Amino acid sequence: MKKVPPSQVTREQIAALLAGEGMGEDEPVSLLVRLAVKRIVEEALEGVVRDLLGREYYARRGESRGYRNGYRKGRLATGEGEVSYAVPQVREVDASAIAELRERLSGRTEALEKLAIEMYARGCSTRDIQAIFADEEGRSLLSRTAVSEVTEALWEEYEAFVTRDLSGIKPLFLFLDGIAEKLRAGARCEAVLAAWCITWEGKKVLVHLAPGSKESTECAVEFLEDCRRRGLADPILVVTDGAAGLMRAVETCFPASLRQRCLAHKMRNIAVKLPDSVRVEFTQAARAAYQAPSPAMARVLRDDLVERYQKAYPTAVRCLLEDFEACIAHLACPPSVRKVIRTANLLERLFEEERRRTKTIHSFFGERPVLKLMYASVIRASDTWRGIRIGELEYGQLERLREQLIEKHREATKTPKNEDAGSAPSPFYSTDRT
Repeated sequence: MKKVPPSQVTREQIAALLAGEGMGEDEPVSLLVRLAVKRIVEEALEGVVRDLLGREYYARRGESRGYRNGYRKGRLATGEGEVSYAVPQVREVDASAIAELRERLSGRTEALEKLAIEMYARGCSTRDIQAIFADEEGRSLLSRTAVSEVTEALWEEYEAFVTRDLSGIKPLFLFLDGIAEKLRAGARCEAVLAAWCITWEGKKVLVHLAPGSKESTECAVEFLEDCRRRGLADPILVVTDGAAGLMRAVETCFPASLRQRCLAHKMRNIAVKLPDSVRVEFTQAARAAYQAPSPAMARVLRDDLVERYQKAYPTAVRCLLEDFEACIAHLACPPSVRKVIRTANLLERLFEEERRRTKTIHSFFGERPVLKLMYASVIRASDTWRGIRIGELEYGQLERLREQLIEKHREATKTPKNEDAGSAPSPFYSTDRT
């Protein structure tokens, strides 16, 4: 029978627990955390031994650099209880690195538990881990792994995130989306809403993450009003999919902003309404209209498409026409930024990854653990987001667009002169972007 390292045994125990086996009398979440920490420590120690000996576990020796000599038990006190782990023993080689790592880890149990959460939620790469957990000389102490969740520290971090001051974020474009998750045992899936933005400086910033249905106007309005109460100013353009609640909420909370429909969602909606024989031809024509050089040209291409396909494919044409002006709102912006503001794909891809990471988690994970998993996943991914370059010419064009939107909104909401008590404050930033 082939020998396996202790971390492999621990991985199998985690897999069994996620499959609903081997829980015993232990509280499952607490047990999962302890196993997760155990695996991190065992993999870290095995990595040290591998480096010392220059070969993998149970590999044949070449040039002698010492050898493995079994294991002894180590113990680590964590917030979820004591964790027992296997400490590898070596002979004929300096083992001080093992002792050094054990000593360092014993003083970092809180960071270990938080790391365990983040690694399970996202599947961190070795580079991610090096940024989180390295010694004073920058040496990585932990190897790649995937583990589980729960510590109060991460929940407190999430609560601080969703209550922080947003007045320092200067949004140029705002993106909204939602994902359905089972937050409570025995309940239907519920939505979690997320918002991120591109600032006037071109940075991509995660703005908010909280429970709420994108189909419910009330939930979506509360989500956005919470951001506004904490200081978030109006963006020039807001991107959403076709969820009714989100669309109405944007028009309620940001009446002076442009509303852009996510074209990735719209194109998929059109495609499913067409037979294979004409799908490519029709969608290419639709894409040409949505991505035309100007709004006027977009409407010309739209009318041509309607004339060609209305009789044969009325359902697809109706989908094309629905909310058409919102689909081409991005055309009011400079061409250099249009590609990044016509879809909400960044969050959609992130949600797909988060779904893949958490789909095996059973219903004993309630609202708090699921939100912690999502927060760990999203916040870590947001650290790697790359911004966009906005040149001085584009800044000038966007400033003029901002002024036009303010004036248009002011005209639309103007009161009679004898009732006008003064001009309304601008919902946007000043021309120096402050």
